Amino acid sequence: MSVECFPISVLPHVSQIYRDYLAMAESSSDSAVRRWYGAEPFAGKWLGNTVQVKHAGYLADLLEEQAFEFGASDAAKANIAKVRAGAKVVVTGQQVVLFGGPLLTILKAATAVARAREATEATGVDHVPVFWLATEDHDLEEVDQVAFLTKTSVETLRLGLKMAHAVPVGGAVPGPELEAVLDRASELLDYAPVSEWLRESYAPKDGIQPTLALAFGRLMSKIFAAEGLVVVDAASRGFHALGASTLRYAIEHAAELQQSLVARSQELVKAGYHAQVLVADGGSMLFLLDEVTGERVALRRTTEGQWKAGGRVYSAADLIAILDASPERLSPNALLRPVFQDTVLPTAAYVGGPAEIAYFAQSAVLYEAILGRITPVLPRLSATLLEPAIAAVMDKDEVQVPDAMTTAEVLAQRLGARAMPIEGKRKLAAVGNAMETELSALTDYLAGMDASLGRAAGVSGSKMLYQMNRLRRMAATFELQKEASLRKHAEAITLNVFPDGHPQERVVAGIWFMAKYGDGLVERLVGVAGNQCPGHVVVRL
Repeated sequence: MSVECFPISVLPHVSQIYRDYLAMAESSSDSAVRRWYGAEPFAGKWLGNTVQVKHAGYLADLLEEQAFEFGASDAAKANIAKVRAGAKVVVTGQQVVLFGGPLLTILKAATAVARAREATEATGVDHVPVFWLATEDHDLEEVDQVAFLTKTSVETLRLGLKMAHAVPVGGAVPGPELEAVLDRASELLDYAPVSEWLRESYAPKDGIQPTLALAFGRLMSKIFAAEGLVVVDAASRGFHALGASTLRYAIEHAAELQQSLVARSQELVKAGYHAQVLVADGGSMLFLLDEVTGERVALRRTTEGQWKAGGRVYSAADLIAILDASPERLSPNALLRPVFQDTVLPTAAYVGGPAEIAYFAQSAVLYEAILGRITPVLPRLSATLLEPAIAAVMDKDEVQVPDAMTTAEVLAQRLGARAMPIEGKRKLAAVGNAMETELSALTDYLAGMDASLGRAAGVSGSKMLYQMNRLRRMAATFELQKEASLRKHAEAITLNVFPDGHPQERVVAGIWFMAKYGDGLVERLVGVAGNQCPGHVVVRL
């Protein structure tokens, strides 16, 4: 297995703030990015965080209860014992997507394992990898799908779950349609051992069908059994009680926290970025579960200092009373969640993806106000996994992964142009270059005579150059027709590297790769994450 490291800019739509975060080592000591993120993400600059919690024993009790439910490995149970004894954690997390979701889920967990090992070795203090299940989100459609590759297309499987209200997705229970979806998944996975893991994870126990959260937790515990990954679903009363101080602060200091977020948003814009999460007037960082319907409703503050959720109005005292009696009914939004998480856990570092790390520039003000510190945030491994057959085709056609981040049609045109005889390329280049030079000189000359003549010449020249480029494309298409295999190559490459116009890691299910390369793939990815490429990695399997 070989590895290549490319700049993160090879991926489309990566925010500028994330690019600057990755390049933090090159920025000045007083740069905005350094102020917002604190420790650099590479070269071990984040190590030595002295964070601890006073409730380690109770936390370990809760983790042990869930470890039993998730079928945790002995290695995971040993890591929970380390938490009880005062170990720190390196935490990451993801929504509870069907069948584990896209490859990036496994990449996140592998990074947490690698960073926990790095910290343990460097400091002599135990660090444990933790995977936080984002079960309280309420976007059911986003988690009710998983994508596999066939030989010619992306096939997306869905359960078609329906809920009467926007309830937390972790509690959703699959219906009878699950069996057909599992059957099709097994076919697409060629009945590899991991397909049995799926069935075991989603199988009823004592006649009770597991929720999406429980099934996801079981699956992640199986995938990372050897690595001792500790999986946590913090939606319960016990975990919310541990994080209640942060939720209380968000209620009692809502106005000042809102002002701080608005100021940070303005600071982001002034520095040339944009606010990653819109901070609206009257908004808050909290959601409330309706005690009748179970719906998760955003809490908003009124100009009178009250709070509204759905059609009901609450005072701050009302919310505090709810927090004291039923802390699980209050939950944080995307900006407050990492602070809540690090109130519950003794977090030494948080591993996030590009969007989560972009959010962190805003979350930092909440960290400073509530916890008096900023948890170091580290980038997850970003990777494209190349199967041997695809890698061989790319080598034959001299295509690198950045070249393949496009459509099959565009890549096919490039391959056709490359296949053109040298003499033909030279003639087209010579004519094209001469035309550009002469048209530019003529346009300048005519513009000197009269501005309108210059504009007319510019328009006419653009039309001529368009026709010249059209001739180039026609020549490339002719070569493609002669070499039909090139189009097939382009289709196969883009399907595997850039399926449906998105990076592979965001589309193709992680278990699809595990079915082909076994559970040893996880440990190999942990090793790749340990290399700390400050960009995008191409892994040849």
